[in-house]
Amino acid sequence: MKKLTTSRFALALAAPLFAAFFSLSISSLAVLATHKSPSAAFSLMWEYGTRAGSLMAAANLATSYYIAAIAIALTFRAGLFNIGVEGQLRLGALFAGFLGSKFSLPPVFHVIAVMLIAMLVGGSWAAIAAYMKVKRGVSEVISTIMLNAMAGGLSAYLLSKHFAMKQATGYNLETKPLPKSAQFPNLMPVLRKLGIQNQPGAGVYGMAVVAIAMGFAFWFLVNRTRFGFELRASGVNPMAARVSGVNAKRMTIIALVGSGAIAGLAGLPTLMGETYSYNLGFRGGIGFSAIAIALLGRNSALGMGISACLFGFLEVASQTLDLINIAPETYVIMQGSILLSAVVAYEVVRRYQLTLHSEALAKVGE
Repeated sequence: MKKLTTSRFALALAAPLFAAFFSLSISSLAVLATHKSPSAAFSLMWEYGTRAGSLMAAANLATSYYIAAIAIALTFRAGLFNIGVEGQLRLGALFAGFLGSKFSLPPVFHVIAVMLIAMLVGGSWAAIAAYMKVKRGVSEVISTIMLNAMAGGLSAYLLSKHFAMKQATGYNLETKPLPKSAQFPNLMPVLRKLGIQNQPGAGVYGMAVVAIAMGFAFWFLVNRTRFGFELRASGVNPMAARVSGVNAKRMTIIALVGSGAIAGLAGLPTLMGETYSYNLGFRGGIGFSAIAIALLGRNSALGMGISACLFGFLEVASQTLDLINIAPETYVIMQGSILLSAVVAYEVVRRYQLTLHSEALAKVGE
């Protein structure tokens, strides 16, 4: 048994090491194709990416990525696939920015109200896919992809025709700025006490704390509650779960609507911590990157946190590749190769562990 435990630990360590080696190899080939030195590119990325300001920017990206990944992981655990996170977070941010600027409340309550608006809008948009899944048997993959396209068009229409401020010099396509009571303070006061100095134009979003709390809540909900057990049972074997008394349709609705509500929060770190208004420059692609982060993190709270930080770091560090005439988009190749190699490595490890376990049981039977 001790030998089996040691083997499992070695295999668990081998999987991420293989993924790192494979991704570095693929990325190096991509850099070599541009007739540049991979070692020079990676050294430049590391030097730039480990600066205090760069690490803060990476943490800010990771905050949105992590929240969106939790939204996706919730449906993965239920055997579903919510690809509509991108549209849900976009609409959530739009309505939160527009409606949040229309009223005034004490600071803490105003922040909570804005977050609730985003969750309500994101959950309501996901409820469309949930209804189609439960009542009409429409695949949530198809419906959420279609809803993504609709959300993009709807948000652009609402912003340009109804939600944008009108200024004397013309039309500025952004909502009215959130009042100070609805802005989420950054973490620089805390970081300064830890000895970290201010960086020009940099700071860590206060919603990073919310993201970490959501990670703990997700872990506890999925692994330590009856609801989490029923959610996982529905995802592993829907038929067996139904026989044991789990209401599969109810779990589908809760998982999709809950995922949409969480997704609505993923657009708020930037809205409440930096821009304070929704505009045409709203960052896109968060929901799609979060799918890769959830897969790479194997739908675990800790794993997704590490993956989100890795993706944020690569995205920020790659910005310096322009200095040596390498396209910054090279980081996309890095992300893709990391995901591909990790998925393959973990699957190989899982199957080998099953073989070791079967052999151990066979020896016990003898």
